[in-house]
Amino acid sequence: FPADRTTEIGQLISSYLGREKNLEDHTIHLLFSANRWEHVPMMKEKLHQGITVVLDRYAFSGVAFTSAKGNFGLDWCKQPDVGLPKPDLILFLQLNPEAAAERGNFGQERYETSSFQEKVLQSFYCLMEDKTLNWKTVDASKSIEDLHREIKSLAKETMLEVQNKPLGELWK
Repeated sequence: FPADRTTEIGQLISSYLGREKNLEDHTIHLLFSANRWEHVPMMKEKLHQGITVVLDRYAFSGVAFTSAKGNFGLDWCKQPDVGLPKPDLILFLQLNPEAAAERGNFGQERYETSSFQEKVLQSFYCLMEDKTLNWKTVDASKSIEDLHREIKSLAKETMLEVQNKPLGELWK
């Protein structure tokens, strides 16, 4: 689940990211969080059915991007997401900003500049210091096949470790 751009909230986010609409920084942060909360009932239902849920980005991305703007602390940025389902594994696909910029479509959306991405990266590093979360860094410059193999291995290992553990809550 990346940000769901089909809901009313998601459509606002999409128009903001596509530079069609300007929104105040607090507002867009809270809209991203609201978009995550919209999916919590369905996520919990899937998890209780024993289905593995894979999310693209999730709360950490929102915190890293907003805090990179400079006038927001990490604690304020985390607050709207306190209580979301806690992930069992967080994969950070690390790729240097120059290599990322060379990939297709870079620069089309708001925040896709190398200088801003560097600030986002520093925010991610701060978030990774939280030892209550299971962060794994993966080298995203590998071939697609090698990257797939490593991610699959980490996911399988984690699924075995957590299969009988209760669902936790983020930042509680």
